[in-house]
Amino acid sequence: MSTSRTQKLNDRLRELLASTPEIEGAALVSDDGLIISSVMAPPADEDRVAAMSAAMLSLGERIARELGRGKLEQVYIKGDNGFALLTAANERSVLTIMASNEARLGLLLLELRKVVADLQPML
Repeated sequence: MSTSRTQKLNDRLRELLASTPEIEGAALVSDDGLIISSVMAPPADEDRVAAMSAAMLSLGERIARELGRGKLEQVYIKGDNGFALLTAANERSVLTIMASNEARLGLLLLELRKVVADLQPML
């Protein structure tokens, strides 16, 4: 991937974080668990987030298929300290975001759709 493309991806993820303060980190991850682009603050470990995102994507795809739910679009995780949302960016990558408990889920999902639409031409 060219530096300019990587820079554009990173810039778009930074814009996402700047426009939505409840989002604490974002990573674009390949289906084989490699970071394509990320904007995360410590203590988040990019490699760990990438590996877990790929595993969740794979499991989510299998669950959607086995339960007859069609093509996987999103995986939603809610914990005591906030959300993790995985959204398919294309057939080979997923956008993973971490958000605080203060985030409104509907607005997050709307923003993620916009971001994915912006990222797709660059992938």
